[in-house]
Amino acid sequence: MSLNLSNIPSKEIMPDYHGKLVHSQHMSIAFWEVKKDAIVPEHAHMNEQIMHVMEGDFEFTLDGDTKIYGPGDIVIIAPHQKHSGKALTDCKLLDVFSPTREEYR
Repeated sequence: MSLNLSNIPSKEIMPDYHGKLVHSQHMSIAFWEVKKDAIVPEHAHMNEQIMHVMEGDFEFTLDGDTKIYGPGDIVIIAPHQKHSGKALTDCKLLDVFSPTREEYR
């Protein structure tokens, strides 16, 4: 299977989090466009997650430790690890999840 990102419809998963989502048998990838001040409330999930900040400044809290991440920064989030975030500017983020994030289909 091959896809082109420009042909994938965007879904608003949370307020001001618009994602183009791609799923395979064992993983999901999300290309997010996030508006300034958009918040991801603290949560945890069974999926391992890798977050890559492509553009903007993103405040991210992982197990109570808050840092500001910018372009090129990568965060690895273990399964069931509590995390939250806030876009300090408009951002573009890339998230990879394993296993597949079924609730994002």
